[in-house]
Amino acid sequence: MNAPQDISMKTEEVLRVELEVFKREHRDLDEAILALQERGTADQLTLQRLKKKKLFLKDKIAMIEDRLTPDIIA
Repeated sequence: MNAPQDISMKTEEVLRVELEVFKREHRDLDEAILALQERGTADQLTLQRLKKKKLFLKDKIAMIEDRLTPDIIA
């Protein structure tokens, strides 16, 4: 993954593109983890690393979604 960048400096369009890329990557990791678990061919360290990367992506997705969603005070 790239070095962390300040999302406050990015345009909405860039954030939307990044959001889609991160979501796709998150889905791909989920499928890879499931496939490795079903086959039983992955060691625990590999699974742990994939899950950690998936969690990192989930956090990035949440940060971008929060940035793109306007605060509405009801």
